[in-house]
Amino acid sequence: MSDLEVPPVIRDVPGQEHAVGFLARAVAHPSHAYLFAGPEGSGKRLGMRAFAAALLCPYGGCGECRSCRLTMGERHPNMLILEPAGPDILVGKDAGDQNTARWLASRAYLTPPEAGWKVMVVLQADRMRMEAADVLLKVLEEPPAGTVFVLLSARPDDLPDTIRSRCQEVGFPPLSEEFVVQTLVREGLDEDRARLASRLAGGNVGRARRLARDEGALAFRRVALEAAARAAQGPAPALAAAEAVVAASREFQARLAVELEEELEPFLDERGRPEEAFRGVVRRLEEQHHRRLRRAQREFYDWCLLSLSAYFRDAAVLASGEDQTDLLINLDRPGDLGRRPADVAEAALAMGAVEEARADLADETNLNARLILERLFLRLSSLAVVGDLSRA
Repeated sequence: MSDLEVPPVIRDVPGQEHAVGFLARAVAHPSHAYLFAGPEGSGKRLGMRAFAAALLCPYGGCGECRSCRLTMGERHPNMLILEPAGPDILVGKDAGDQNTARWLASRAYLTPPEAGWKVMVVLQADRMRMEAADVLLKVLEEPPAGTVFVLLSARPDDLPDTIRSRCQEVGFPPLSEEFVVQTLVREGLDEDRARLASRLAGGNVGRARRLARDEGALAFRRVALEAAARAAQGPAPALAAAEAVVAASREFQARLAVELEEELEPFLDERGRPEEAFRGVVRRLEEQHHRRLRRAQREFYDWCLLSLSAYFRDAAVLASGEDQTDLLINLDRPGDLGRRPADVAEAALAMGAVEEARADLADETNLNARLILERLFLRLSSLAVVGDLSRA
């Protein structure tokens, strides 16, 4: 398929030639349901937006019109998105129980606000509880006309077979480091900065772009390394280190809180009230923002701990005794890492402690994040590899 046959909005999905070709063909005769499967950062959410935009655009996916802009921002009135409000996607009490399976299913049969297709999206679809999946299955078995469902999952094997069998699966494999780096370089970024951002982001091109463009985006790594260095001074400083991370996470959450007003402004009239056609969009934006605020602190904790894990992993690489600097994640800190050779076993212990804390924080039933962080920094305080940080 030549580039001219691919809608521009779909052609802009980077590094996923197979998915791009599949979606370009699917736009002409869409099925009722698709499953976009691939790891975080592979581009499947961008692919979903592009596919939806091509369906909703009166010009077939030009990428420039009002419809495309709204869809790429997940704000089109004919687009409905269901995502976990907590650990799972729930079935819901009834159709009025927002952001639940029954809520989505009830709206699948309604006439869309604007002429054309309706696109119903389920993010992190593998997190549907069984009863929620059963509700969705009934809709997929008797799909309403003019409606396309798009399910996204990084763990498609966790979805019930009955759901998967009713969807056309579109794979989004991980993006290579070189692809991410060259993408950022073409956008005018320095190659060294692009490679550092790619490794810190784990190949997630969107996060890598933010890390590469914004010096402040690396604040989580600075907070984490400073906290670990403080923890090396003893038990009391270790507890203070945990408090420092908690305080930084609150500042991060506060910065996010000011974004809602800016996001809503294009959809409000001169009196500051939602325009009629966008009431549903405004409500969804508010709900998404509030959910993001609830998750913000734990996301910040995870970024901090992920950067600590990467640092100790790099220390272990350098402790191997061979020149392995090309394998480092923290490419801008080889001098700090190699100031005093780390012990591989101690670096592994530190990584294990960090990853255990990450797993505990990911379990949303663990309500006291501070205790998890305090336990982590107390454990790290006795390790010499952490003491090296205080001298870096």
